[in-house]
Amino acid sequence: MKTVPVQEAVGMVLCHDMTRIIPGESKGPAFRKGHVIAEEDIPTLLEIGKEHVYVLNLEKGRIHENEAAARIARAVAGPGIHLSGVCEGRINLEACPGLLDVNVEALRRINSIEEVVLATMHDGLQVTERRAVAGTRVVPLVIDEKKIEQVEAICTEYPYVVGVRPFKHCKVGLVTTGSEVFHGRIKDKFGPVIRKKFGQLGSTVMDQRLASDDPAMTRDAILAFIAEGAEMVVVTGGMSVDPDDQTPTAIRSTGAEVITYGSPTFPGVMFMYADLDGVPILGLPGCVMYYRASIFDLVVPRLLAGEQVTREDIVDLGHGGFCATCEVCHYPVCPFGK
Repeated sequence: MKTVPVQEAVGMVLCHDMTRIIPGESKGPAFRKGHVIAEEDIPTLLEIGKEHVYVLNLEKGRIHENEAAARIARAVAGPGIHLSGVCEGRINLEACPGLLDVNVEALRRINSIEEVVLATMHDGLQVTERRAVAGTRVVPLVIDEKKIEQVEAICTEYPYVVGVRPFKHCKVGLVTTGSEVFHGRIKDKFGPVIRKKFGQLGSTVMDQRLASDDPAMTRDAILAFIAEGAEMVVVTGGMSVDPDDQTPTAIRSTGAEVITYGSPTFPGVMFMYADLDGVPILGLPGCVMYYRASIFDLVVPRLLAGEQVTREDIVDLGHGGFCATCEVCHYPVCPFGK
């Protein structure tokens, strides 16, 4: 690579992007790699502080940053991942809807290779529409090809480094408890919230049934849904410590194995998760109705992505389980549950 004054570069081909930064407005390439420099480009190059351009003559065993980024991206990408075009030497990995699955061990090994960069969002991120979740590039303009071969070798040891586990469509039975709703004294507001949340995850609430505070009635509604083919049942209401709140009793009486009653999350402490012959039964506290992000959003996407959530997984939610209750909620791009 040699340096050429811009005034002498007319007719030459740029070997890398030239970035223009307008403070407070924009940052992007003024000229892209491969652009043939014309006489009229010289004032612009000088304005962005480029008095010289580089003419690249690659030695054997060295590769350009764009090729390096492309090879890294192809090596690490798993199912549900699409690659963006290259911009300023960087390629983004874009995820389809599902649960982001990052192999953190492989990620660390890759970033331990000097001059190689791979950055991702958190493992387990809930993705409901296509978005960028990772990016890769190398630090220098040209890099020793052996380093890229190291990345590729690491990736062969794993199914993938960055992928997406899609949400499966699930038929959900919704049981709403509480005599005040059952007898029509107040209108249920939980149902629309649950339908919307499951809809965003690609699942369908097959029906909603009301039950009084009688735990036998709630139990029978749960079992009826399962008999009709429900693949998950959620029960709203009756999860506090009031004497009339009998939902945990009703869930236990179905014969289901209780995975957890209680979760180290705010919001979401009064949460119950049980399993009846492979069908999850969830007792949802009232916070799910009021907060955009709650225990629902930390557990349900994992279940829909095929994960087996254990008591230990729930315990681990304590680190990151305190919601900051930001004025504007940005979940899932926030620390909650991470």
